[in-house]
Amino acid sequence: MNMNREKVQIFDTTLRDGEQVPGCKLDTKQKLVIAERLDKMGVDVIEAGFPVSSPGDFLSVSEICKIVENATVCGLTRAVKNDIDVAAAALKHAKRPRIHTGIGTSESHILHKLNTTREDIIARAKYAVSHAKSYVEDVEFYAEDAGRTDNAFLAQVCEEVIKSGATVLNIPDTTGYCLPEEYGAKIKYLRENVKGIENVILSCHCHNDLGMATANSIAGAINGARQIECTINGIGERAGNTALEEVVMIFKQHPYLNLDTNINTRELNEMSRLVSESMGMIVQPNKAIVGANAFAHSSGIHQDGVIKNRATYEIMDPLDVGVNESSIILTARSGRAALAYRAKKVGYELTKVQLDIVYIEFLKFADIKKEVLDADIHQIIEAAKIQDELVRS
Repeated sequence: MNMNREKVQIFDTTLRDGEQVPGCKLDTKQKLVIAERLDKMGVDVIEAGFPVSSPGDFLSVSEICKIVENATVCGLTRAVKNDIDVAAAALKHAKRPRIHTGIGTSESHILHKLNTTREDIIARAKYAVSHAKSYVEDVEFYAEDAGRTDNAFLAQVCEEVIKSGATVLNIPDTTGYCLPEEYGAKIKYLRENVKGIENVILSCHCHNDLGMATANSIAGAINGARQIECTINGIGERAGNTALEEVVMIFKQHPYLNLDTNINTRELNEMSRLVSESMGMIVQPNKAIVGANAFAHSSGIHQDGVIKNRATYEIMDPLDVGVNESSIILTARSGRAALAYRAKKVGYELTKVQLDIVYIEFLKFADIKKEVLDADIHQIIEAAKIQDELVRS
């Protein structure tokens, strides 16, 4: 990490919010493998589960605490005494334990979900934080549906839980409804209107229902949040969470933001694969940073540019995220430069005249097949009937 840049903590909730995806349940053994890798990759906080939800979750959190060396291990609870007691028991082996407790604060949650009053919400929030504080020093409070909570009331809740001992305030856009400007302004409002805010860390937990989770998290960080809650591949409830790999690379690629993380970005591609395979959740090919096509080029103009200089169409070095090299994909839209490049990789050094002849055969082939593979290049060269003149490199 660059020492001149402010640090944003990465709070990974792949094993908690990420695992809430239907059909993506992990067993304890799989969770341990992922937790160990997250710890080595430089994640600051691992949300290991929701201990009270099931004996399996309790066991996983407990076992993860035993193997994590560097990261804080966090257990989620509702603002309920028993939840907090159970989480504290699950976290007892953690080197750095954190209890994450909270309650809904929006009108919608207060009236329809909890059927109560604002005063009662504040009382329950304060009780939950002080009870959690009796077990651990590090207590994170979440104001569920903060995205749709009136800012003045949200500030009041935050002020009260700080007095009760909260060390981190999580401001979730639970429904993924906020616009980046609106979410950033909410964080700014809290920074300017909550007594004691300078003593705690503000955290962003954004959902992707409208495709804005990453943008909202970045807007939050620009406005003073110093923790981002995210998951590998952006997995999570409904349309998912903020993607860890996206926020990390945004800070890396935009040094003028003056924000950075402790993540070893070269682990990102491998980590993405591990989570995808463990959960049986395919990563869409066009997914930013870790999708199969993130560094693939199939248009002739783009391919020619990338072959001449990678930076013409790539803002990131593939090696920075653990991808060995860009892919030049041969399709009917590819040009001569791409064909010559791939032919050379499989051993054919083509002159300009030879390339013109081979290119005609290539286009016939490419019109029939969606993608031309290395094995097909030999067939195309054969069809061009130029073998005798070829110099094999």
